Amino acid sequence: MHTRIRKAIVAGVVLTMITATQIAVLSQNRAADFSLRAIDGPAITAEGLRGEVVVLAFGASWLPLTRTQMEGLKKLADQYASRGVAVYWVSTESESPKSKNYASDDQLRELARKYKMTVLRDPDGAVSKRLGVDQLPSIVLLDKQGNVSGEPIGGMDPNASLATQLAPRLDKLL
Repeated sequence: MHTRIRKAIVAGVVLTMITATQIAVLSQNRAADFSLRAIDGPAITAEGLRGEVVVLAFGASWLPLTRTQMEGLKKLADQYASRGVAVYWVSTESESPKSKNYASDDQLRELARKYKMTVLRDPDGAVSKRLGVDQLPSIVLLDKQGNVSGEPIGGMDPNASLATQLAPRLDKLL
């Protein structure tokens, strides 16, 4: 009887480990499916980005780290532009003036002009949630097939080069 119980426990543990491994593999290679409104220009879709490595940096203009993040993204975009990497900053701020988390398109246009960055909107947070973002600022990388590459990257060192911090992951995708 004890042998049966041990075998059942071992089988359960093995099954759990296999399932966890499959979930981890699937979560790292899940296809991104989204459409984000650009503040100036056409919507950016996951399908339209296929063939490029994509950096989606989620943030809010009121965050103190935003300016540091934007400066780092601009340098990253310049460094990787010739290598087929597309870089976007995604505002998670509301489009409703009644919201405490509101930013107008004009405010975001000014930010985009200042940092020469394409700004997209995710006002209800649906895309960021679907991509696993649980803190701001965070970065999501997409591979050339449009799959999310790894987990969202949050808590990056604001005093270190963003390009240096992301280079190992970007270089693997290129």
